[in-house]
Amino acid sequence: MNGPIGVIGGMGPDATVLFQQRLIAAVAAHDDADHIPLLIDMNPQIPSRITRLIDGYGADPEPVLIAMAKRLESMGTTALAMPCNTAHHYADAIAGSVSVPLLNMPRLAAERAAHFVTKGSAVGILASPATQRVGLFQKALAPQGLDALYPDCGDALLQTIKRIKAGQNDTQDAAVLYEAASEAVSRGAKCLFVGCSEFSLIKEAAEGMVPVIDTLDVLVDAVVEFADLTSASTQSHRDYL
Repeated sequence: MNGPIGVIGGMGPDATVLFQQRLIAAVAAHDDADHIPLLIDMNPQIPSRITRLIDGYGADPEPVLIAMAKRLESMGTTALAMPCNTAHHYADAIAGSVSVPLLNMPRLAAERAAHFVTKGSAVGILASPATQRVGLFQKALAPQGLDALYPDCGDALLQTIKRIKAGQNDTQDAAVLYEAASEAVSRGAKCLFVGCSEFSLIKEAAEGMVPVIDTLDVLVDAVVEFADLTSASTQSHRDYL
C-alpha cells in the first residue's frame, strides 16, 4: 500500500473495534506486514447523530466529522472509512472537504444488493430510524432501481441501539432484530440490510429468511479491495521503474 486507511471511528466504539476485527479476519495474512495499515480516530465525543437527526437539537456532528477527516488526510491516509451508517448523512460534506476518497458504506451496500435482487425489489432496512428520516438508504438504493422498506418497530430498534451502545444488550435485543427482520420480509423485502453497525454485533438474529447484507462487511470488503488495487498500482509502478 502507498499509505494507511483512515478510520473515522467512535460511533460507537464497539462497532469501530468490530470493523477492525473483521478487517483483520478478511486479510489472508502470513505475517504482521501482510495486514492493512490503519489510522483510527476513535472519537466517541462526536455529537450524537440520533439527538441531532431525530430529536432535532444538540450540536451538529458535521464540523467534527470534517475535522477528523482532514486530520486523517494530513497524516497521510490514502482513503477514509467510516463504520457508522447514520453518519453517512454527512458523507458528501466529508468527501468534499478532503482529496482522498471516502468509501461510502450505504452506496456500496446498495450496489451489492443489486446483485442479489431484481430491479423494483424492496430491501428491508434494519437501522436507526434516523436513516429513514433523512432518506439515507432510499437515496443509496434509488440509483440501483431498488426501494427501502423500513419495519414499523423503529422505536424498538432505536432502544436496542442505545442499549448496545451502553453495553446493556441481551437476548431481548436479538429478539427485537429478529421481529424487525421478520416483519420486513413479510411485507415483501427480498433482502435485508444490517444498516447499523451496532446491529452488526447481533446480526445472526436477522439471518435465515432472505439474503442479509451487513453493511459493515461491505465496508471491510471495500477497504480490502482498495488496498489491493493501491498495492497493485504501486507494484506496477515499481516494475516499470
